[in-house]
Amino acid sequence: MLTAQTLLSKGSLDPRQLQLARDAQAAQGRLHQVASELNFASEEDALRAVAESLGLDYVDITSAKVDLSLLDEFPIRLIHRYGVFPLGHEDGSLVLATGNPFDLAAIDAISAATGASVLPVVVLPGELNKLIKTHLGVGAETIDGLMAQQQDQDGIEILEDVEWDDSEASEAAQEPSVVRLVNEILTEAIETRASDIHLESQAAGIKIRYRIDGVLQRQPTPPEINRFQNAIVSRLKIMARLNIAEKRVPQDGRIKLKVSGREVDIRVSIIPMLHGEGVVMRILDKDRMQFSLLGVGMDEDTHAKFSQLIKLPHGIILVTGPTGSGKTTTLYSALNDIRDEETKIITTEDPIEYQLEGINQIQVHNKVGLTFAASLRSILRHDPDVVLVGEIRDLETAENAVQASLTGHLVFSTLHTNDAAGAFMRLIDMGVEPFLACSTVEGIMAQRLVRTLCKQCRRRYTPTADDVPPDFPLESCLKSRTPVYQAAGCRHCRGTGYSGRVGIYELLVTDDEVRRLASERAPSNLVKQAAMKAGMRTLRQDGWRKVLRGQTTVDEVLRVTKAD
Repeated sequence: MLTAQTLLSKGSLDPRQLQLARDAQAAQGRLHQVASELNFASEEDALRAVAESLGLDYVDITSAKVDLSLLDEFPIRLIHRYGVFPLGHEDGSLVLATGNPFDLAAIDAISAATGASVLPVVVLPGELNKLIKTHLGVGAETIDGLMAQQQDQDGIEILEDVEWDDSEASEAAQEPSVVRLVNEILTEAIETRASDIHLESQAAGIKIRYRIDGVLQRQPTPPEINRFQNAIVSRLKIMARLNIAEKRVPQDGRIKLKVSGREVDIRVSIIPMLHGEGVVMRILDKDRMQFSLLGVGMDEDTHAKFSQLIKLPHGIILVTGPTGSGKTTTLYSALNDIRDEETKIITTEDPIEYQLEGINQIQVHNKVGLTFAASLRSILRHDPDVVLVGEIRDLETAENAVQASLTGHLVFSTLHTNDAAGAFMRLIDMGVEPFLACSTVEGIMAQRLVRTLCKQCRRRYTPTADDVPPDFPLESCLKSRTPVYQAAGCRHCRGTGYSGRVGIYELLVTDDEVRRLASERAPSNLVKQAAMKAGMRTLRQDGWRKVLRGQTTVDEVLRVTKAD
């Protein structure tokens, strides 16, 4: 039996520190909040010291060999009940990974259940949870370990009242197992910084994918989750205040949650598919959003030009790009920069993604006739200085935006075009007169989002002509010995090599030559060439700048842009 004197002789932690660590493990299951108090820089260092003090080995589970065949015989419920994972055998003993080395009762219980002597090794609790989810799947804890009595540390609080009836589907959706399962799916997505959750109904069952940094990633799930497919969809419908009995038509709703003390909005879209209803949820995490033009990756020279545009007294400022390219974030950041007590700003959006203090926001409602065009007409009677129209989709909205700019208002909006120069032809194709389009549009910002390299594992390399496209500035890169990096993958980035995203931008400022070409209905490529002669940097060129700064990779720029 370990005593205080034994611990002191190991020379790592004194009895007071060890008791502090024990209390933290019992209360929170982790040491991250007391690491500094134990005089360690990280939770990992603190846990290593605890393991040494207890005479146990510390293991980096991300590089350890795991014998998955043990799962065939090991009681899965014990994994979830005690937060452990079998790694293999050593000298006849079962090697067991645990995040809580103080939990001797767990070791005894597992030894009794398996009939084997147990050799515990200490691992990071966060890495242990990832290992469990990787091999047992999201939701496995709920399905296999519902009676495990493990406290839910990341409880979800629904901020709006939910309503349900006495139907069989409603009762199934309110089962504790289903509630816990849905909560785990939502919590896992929020913790991994996912922007969207896709629940897809396939012939073989339900498939769960998270969109992380703009790329969909399949989440492992246990086969038993298929039995809960209808109940999961019904539970989400109840949370979003939708009709759970209606399975023939699409439905849209919204869920307001509080997760680990943070308020999160989730937009829910449900569409009937061949094998059942498909669900896509967009996660809007208010606490993680910072609306700053410099914060989204805009270079200082681009920021300086764009800042001049957004402070003009009138005109139209357009932001273009595909869905999910960060257009709304750029517009919100622009409004955030210019808002003050002397400026009245009104927006009309579909939907309102984030609520901005000091800005009047209107939710478009097409079913009652409150379209972009209709709301824009009414907005002008409210004496605004700045107007944001969520998207110019048709001629009526475009004409109203033009008229608003001609009557002394600054109008922000978005268009779906491939580049900045294409915005003029898009407006003209809608039916806007060329002379009106070119005289009112003051600037167009095209943008894309690229994933940023994980700084923990990015790998430096020297590119060759075979590695990069012809327009990559290879010669100047080699001459100046500018470092270029590739994605590698580690535990910090979930093996992807990337963590987070940054914008690449193409800002076209309308000058006399551009106005002349647009008024003559010139092709977009001629408008683009004229803008480049005037100093415009294209999306591709801005992408190469971020590659040479070590922010992203050549592959990422190729993924989201085409050659000029």
